[in-house]
Amino acid sequence: MTHSPDATHHLRLRLGEGLWQALQERCRRTGESTDHVISVALAEALDLDHHTLYQVSTSGALVEGVYQGCVRVSDILRHGDFGLGTFDGLDGEGILLDGLCWQACGDGSVRRAPLDALAPFWVATRFQADETLQLSGITSWADLTTRLDAVRPSANVFTAIRIRGHFACIKVRVACRSAPGTDLVSATAHQAEFSLEDLDGVLVGFWTPQFARTINVPGYHLHLLSDDHAHGGHVLDLVAAELTVELHTDNHLQLALPETPAFLAADLSGDPSAALAKAEGGQR
Repeated sequence: MTHSPDATHHLRLRLGEGLWQALQERCRRTGESTDHVISVALAEALDLDHHTLYQVSTSGALVEGVYQGCVRVSDILRHGDFGLGTFDGLDGEGILLDGLCWQACGDGSVRRAPLDALAPFWVATRFQADETLQLSGITSWADLTTRLDAVRPSANVFTAIRIRGHFACIKVRVACRSAPGTDLVSATAHQAEFSLEDLDGVLVGFWTPQFARTINVPGYHLHLLSDDHAHGGHVLDLVAAELTVELHTDNHLQLALPETPAFLAADLSGDPSAALAKAEGGQR
C-alpha cells in the first residue's frame, strides 16, 4: 500500500475468480466504478462513514445565486450512496440512490447524471437505516412531516430519510437553468411543476436542524425518483395510502466549501431561512 500526497491510498489486492466476476458484473449493471464498490464494501465491513454527512457548499450560497458547479458527480460518489442536490446553473434536481446519481430535468424527463457533471450544492451520506416504520393514510405534505416529527430521534442531529411506496398523487417541482448570480427566489419563480398520479417511487432526502439553516435547508427536504426512472423532482405535496419510512441519523458533518470566485466574493452573513422557505416550498 502506498500513500499519495492527497491522502488517498492505493491498495493492491488479490481477488478470487468468483469475487472478480461478481465485481465486474455489478459494475456493468450499475455503472459504478470498481473503486466505488470496493470502498463501499470496506466501509460497511469496518462500520465507517455510516453516520457522516458530506455536503458541498451551503444553502446560503444558493440563496445568493452562487450555483456554479464545483464538484463532479464522480467525486460525490466517493462520499456517499444516498442524497440530493442540484447541477451547474441550477439545472434540475439531483437524486442519489443506491450509489446511482439521477438528474430530473426541467422538461420532466429523468436521466443518469454523467460522472463528470458538476454540482454546486449536494448532500450525501452512506445510508443504513437505523429505524424502519410504516405510515398509513398520508393526506398531504404537512401530514407527512407532522408524523415524521413524532418519530425523529432528535431536533439537534441531521436525519437522512428514505420513503418507499405508491403515491395516489404527488406534486414535484424542477428548478430550471438560470443565469449566474440570479438569486434563488428569482431563479425558482419560473420552475417547472408536475402533478403525477398512481406512481410507485422513492423519496430521498434529509431533515436539517434549525441551527444549521445557513448551511443546509432547514426542516424537511425530499426529492422523488419514480421506480421506472421516468419522473423526479423536489417534493411539494403528496397523498399515499401506505409508505415505508427509513430513518438514518448523521451526527458528523463534512463540509466542502467551493473556491470559486463567486463563492469567495459572496456575502453569506445573512439568514437565508425566509428565502429558502419561499424557494423550496413552491405553491404548497
